[in-house]
Amino acid sequence: MKRLTSFVVLAAVLALAGCGGSSSAEEARTAGLTVTVPKGPPPKKLVVKDLEEGTGRPVKMGDQVTVRWAGYLYRRRREFFSTLKEHHPFTFLTGAGRVILGWDRGMVGMKAGGRRELIIPPSLAYENRGSTSVPPNETLIYVVELLAVE
Repeated sequence: MKRLTSFVVLAAVLALAGCGGSSSAEEARTAGLTVTVPKGPPPKKLVVKDLEEGTGRPVKMGDQVTVRWAGYLYRRRREFFSTLKEHHPFTFLTGAGRVILGWDRGMVGMKAGGRRELIIPPSLAYENRGSTSVPPNETLIYVVELLAVE
């Protein structure tokens, strides 16, 4: 009986060790991507970080772009939606108000074939109204793959 109890305790300790961690950021994985959710308070301004440089001419306002993306909740540190897993592209016209403002601004300068991370504060996302899958006043992290620019 002591041996069984020791085994259960050891298993629990190992499971907990794998869940936590003392790293400076938490990570989520989507379709081969690793997204790092920074610790600390979310930024108040749009943060744009190229993860992989694309080729061709950069996106400008008024261009139609086709993307695949994954979205993460900053504070809850979890994915809320992804088109990367299903490989379903999404097409929109930049600057036309068809997406949140952080996406419109964050796409500018990106080149086809690139991968970019956008950290979008609530003021450039869903503000205090939220959406079906995003709580009010949530900062969002997107990883966007730019497939085409027209």
